[in-house]
Amino acid sequence: MTFAKSSRRPKRWSAALTLSILALAVTSASPSYGFDFWNWNKTKKCPSGTAWSKQERKCVAQKSGLLSDEDLARAGRQLAMDGHYQDAIEVLELAANENDPAVLTYLGYSHRKLGNIDLAISLYNRALVIDPNNVDTREYLGEGYVSKGALDLAWLELVEIEQRCGTTCVEYQALEKAMRSGSSQY
Repeated sequence: MTFAKSSRRPKRWSAALTLSILALAVTSASPSYGFDFWNWNKTKKCPSGTAWSKQERKCVAQKSGLLSDEDLARAGRQLAMDGHYQDAIEVLELAANENDPAVLTYLGYSHRKLGNIDLAISLYNRALVIDPNNVDTREYLGEGYVSKGALDLAWLELVEIEQRCGTTCVEYQALEKAMRSGSSQY
């Protein structure tokens, strides 16, 4: 019996060691994939004044030219979702492409959350001219209309969202809930 127990332990260690070696092999063969492999569903948090650079794979200073527009949009979105709206605006305004729909959407989101509803609506509309199928932007625009009491315009956005993703998608349900309650959800 003692022998049987001891023979199981090496098998467990062997399996764990094999998985560890496989993971190291994958990450050393492709370092950028390795980072994504380990953190594929996690958003990298960086200290204030910095943002995660996918290209450099580290936190870098938030200065125009040091981060790609994609990195700036990602960092701005995360700041906005964390409730740091003014910081999000500062980061998003560093984007070189002033017509990036993601940048425009999260600039609008941040301005709306700070109470600048008309500016937010104009930013959402600019984003939708570029990417009319973006249901996130349409949902946020609808919530902007709800904040202004323009339920007829919010209804039009709800119809547009339904045409793109149906009535079961998160964006449809969030805007519908905002319209029923009369207050913004996001």
